[in-house]
Amino acid sequence: MTAAARFRGVIDKARPSPEWIADLRRRFPTEPEIDRVLTRKMERRSGPGFTPLPLERLVQGVTSLLKAELADPFEIVDARWLSGGASKLQMAFTLHWNAPGPDGVRTPQKTPMVLRMEPAESIVETSRQREFQLIRAMRGVVPVPPVYWCDADGAHLPYPALIYGFAEGVTKPTTAHSGVTGLGTHLPIDLRAQLAPQFVAHLAAIHTVDFRGRGLDAFAVPAAGSTDCALWGVNWWERVWEEDSDEDIPLVRLCAAWLRANLPVLDRPVVVHADYRLGNFLFTEHDARISAWLDWELGRIGDRHQDLAWTTSQAFGHLAEDGKTFLTCGLLPESAFLAAYEEASGLGVNAKSVHWYKVYNAYMMATLLFGTGYRVARGGKTHQDVLVTWLMGIGSMLLDEMRTLIEEAP
Repeated sequence: MTAAARFRGVIDKARPSPEWIADLRRRFPTEPEIDRVLTRKMERRSGPGFTPLPLERLVQGVTSLLKAELADPFEIVDARWLSGGASKLQMAFTLHWNAPGPDGVRTPQKTPMVLRMEPAESIVETSRQREFQLIRAMRGVVPVPPVYWCDADGAHLPYPALIYGFAEGVTKPTTAHSGVTGLGTHLPIDLRAQLAPQFVAHLAAIHTVDFRGRGLDAFAVPAAGSTDCALWGVNWWERVWEEDSDEDIPLVRLCAAWLRANLPVLDRPVVVHADYRLGNFLFTEHDARISAWLDWELGRIGDRHQDLAWTTSQAFGHLAEDGKTFLTCGLLPESAFLAAYEEASGLGVNAKSVHWYKVYNAYMMATLLFGTGYRVARGGKTHQDVLVTWLMGIGSMLLDEMRTLIEEAP
């Protein structure tokens, strides 16, 4: 009898046993840091749920972290909550400190900063260490906020966290209306024309930068010419489905099997943002300049087609004024986007790989909505329980898209 069969019917996912956790790790091998984060999640699951934290508690945690990092005196002022996002707690503050300049000389500065921290359990459990390293590595490649410190294991704060600089800009025009995290945002024609070339150029820059030697030791690098990248990804999300789901969905099982049977070969490992879309960049309204790319938490070293599949998703765009032309991320038609990407990056686009990653992305989202979203809301583990429950409402449409994509696979 297999270990899975022994556990079947007796698993309490709210209080997972060490034996079951070990079995999941064996069955679904993935990158070491992803394994560490998911294992930590399961080991802590039986602990207390989320309780509202006063700002004073977060200020105390930041103070503890900075005392460990800074030799000079400092002061934290103007601490306040930041809204936005479905997965992380965020606090803005200003740090009065002696900041190092380009020449290494420290001078008094007042620096706006942001604390980004996990709740008790997130709708997407990720590594703050990986997010910190990736944002730092992208400095000078594309616009990103400066990153300062990382509390990777929550040694100083209630949960793992990082601190980065506050970036100026907006995610949508101040006069626009949209749904959560940029969904349903319609941009004016003139603004599209200004943002679209930057949008394409930045993605090309991410995919063509030499990531080696940039301090990304929390990432495993899949081998070119192998299916390692795709397999690690499927193992990641199938493990999360096993950890979090409460009710089996046959189509989700079928999708996982289809993904495993059709793993694409990686031609070139690149940095993948994994959530590259409208709503995850800031721009300054007076000159329509993209000022910062945000939400790198799902980033990995992998296949560029994952980003292309995500960015061209129907969920993140809308029809143009003619009522017929679909605009990728509300910016430009998909064919124009892919052609401009190929020209800017010098990299080809494999339509079959894009399609596989469209199925993969739908599988990941189904896992997060029907598995993790349900569990963290039911268990009282997140500050965004109402939002993640609301997001589950689009799950049926997502399953229908998944079915269609599998049926239409080339």
